[in-house]
Amino acid sequence: MCGIVGYLGPHQAAPLLLEGLARLEHRGYDSAGVAVLGGSGIRVAKRAGRVRDLSEDLPKRFTGKVGIGHTRWATHGPANDVNAHPHTDTKELVAVVHNGIIDNAAALRDELAEEGVDLVSDTDTEVLAHLIAGSGADTLEGKVAETLGRIHGTYGIAVLHVDFPDRIVVARNGSPLIIGVGDKEMYVASDLAALVRYTTTVAHLDDGEMATITSAGFSTYRLGASGLAATNRRAAHVDVDPASYDAGEYDSFMYKEILEQPAAAERVLRGRLDERFATGHLGGLNLDARELRAIRRIKVLGCGSAYYVGEMGATLIEELARIPADAEAASEFRYRNPIIEPDTLYVVVSQSGETVDTLLAVQEIQRKGGRVIGLVNVVGSAIAREVDGGIYLHAGPEVAVASTKALTNMFLGFAMLALQLGRVRDLSIADGRRLIAGLEALPHKIEQILATEERLEAIAARLAEAESLFFIGRVRGFPVAREGAQKFKEISYRHAEAYQTSELKHGPLALISPDVPTVAIVPDDELVERNVAALHEIAARGGPLVVVTHEDVALRGLPSDLAERIVVPRSERELDPILLTIPLQVLAYHAAKHLGHDIDKPRNLAKSVTVE
Repeated sequence: MCGIVGYLGPHQAAPLLLEGLARLEHRGYDSAGVAVLGGSGIRVAKRAGRVRDLSEDLPKRFTGKVGIGHTRWATHGPANDVNAHPHTDTKELVAVVHNGIIDNAAALRDELAEEGVDLVSDTDTEVLAHLIAGSGADTLEGKVAETLGRIHGTYGIAVLHVDFPDRIVVARNGSPLIIGVGDKEMYVASDLAALVRYTTTVAHLDDGEMATITSAGFSTYRLGASGLAATNRRAAHVDVDPASYDAGEYDSFMYKEILEQPAAAERVLRGRLDERFATGHLGGLNLDARELRAIRRIKVLGCGSAYYVGEMGATLIEELARIPADAEAASEFRYRNPIIEPDTLYVVVSQSGETVDTLLAVQEIQRKGGRVIGLVNVVGSAIAREVDGGIYLHAGPEVAVASTKALTNMFLGFAMLALQLGRVRDLSIADGRRLIAGLEALPHKIEQILATEERLEAIAARLAEAESLFFIGRVRGFPVAREGAQKFKEISYRHAEAYQTSELKHGPLALISPDVPTVAIVPDDELVERNVAALHEIAARGGPLVVVTHEDVALRGLPSDLAERIVVPRSERELDPILLTIPLQVLAYHAAKHLGHDIDKPRNLAKSVTVE
């Protein structure tokens, strides 16, 4: 959730570190710091606040051609200058930046205190600096390996040492690290965003792997009980446009990414719809027709928005393939000692491919012999490397914390998976062609919704004034309501609750009042009459309504001063959820903007959740 960047080369490190950190603020942003290694030793500058605050306070002669930097998302101790990274030992021989959580940090702090070490921060990370400095190993690699052998938990670390000024040593266990290879210079980062301006030749470290970075290149090792064993990690080119990490003319990445959804949708569908056989063409699943037919159950796992779109996907699979399917929060999955069935296909969903809760669920499934595939946006990410097969989302880099275009492509990935599963079973060729036509029409229909932004902005301004909101829907519409409530909570900081429409009368209706608006998802489907009846129950109690629906849905009898309609284009019923979701993204964005919030950096949140 925090961000790491490192540099070694012919240029001054500090400006490059600061620029890299600015590109990682979506990963953590309550404090920032840099350390450079020069002729006078290690110099550290850090402070609470944003990277721009650090840049303004940085001494003019902060020189050194080897350096590491960090943006922090607080886990141990509040956001202040002392708890900011990098952390050093007492003599400032060592500087460390760290993502993750050291589970036995309290015990290690006690040991160090008994030895007379003065710990100045509240963090778990500081113990690493003291342990590395106190190691008796002859090499920096040996000092780091010895220290990591004493800790339990997750980490992505980068280490400087005064006695080894020609190198940075990095290691990974549960928190991503990428090595970047430049022209006579080397980089390290926790996210490709920090590197793309300088190099697109990268190597991803695996869990349990360590690397030494020098001007000559990099070497990798496997951490084991018997010491360090060399690995043959190689760098490879990644196909990414650096402009994707620049907001350009837009006021936020979220707004840019909302508008990119038609193009992103076209990319994920391209080449994956088989017109001849009216099916999906997902070769990356690594499952043939016989294996697909043998699946008896689907279990979808994700966190946050990925969980809610997983619910949409499970509904799609049940409808089209007639296989029992359900979704569950990945963060809870392994803790209930799940039964892993051999004829169940497990589907994990993650934009970053580094979500630690989801990654741990993958490892639990595979430990028990289950088959797992992934819907992942980031090529080369940990989940993408660990799963048995999957669907890359091709949404392009998504920087904003609140997911928009990746979520849309997740839904489309599920639609293609459901179509392929359905066509090896009982889904007719006519229905297959109907759904393919519906999928191909979606990008244009998303454009039509985005063209109504001005009206959505006016509605959002009114919703933003409410302290609490309800989002309601049924069956296909309920996950849409959950995602809509999530977006409002994430970036407008308004209390928003999602309920099944049918559950209102079983308790939540007591909270309906003129001060609590309800955003209702009412597609023109088999439940439209029951949904409209529920709207009357809300209106009878003076509750304001915003109804996301189709053009011909009759809202007869609802007072015009209480009910406002948002119309989305019709699609195939199975595909309605994603079109019903798009206006909720726009509403949340404009509500947050109306309230003056920092939309890309919502408080207390980070883009890639790499700690439990």
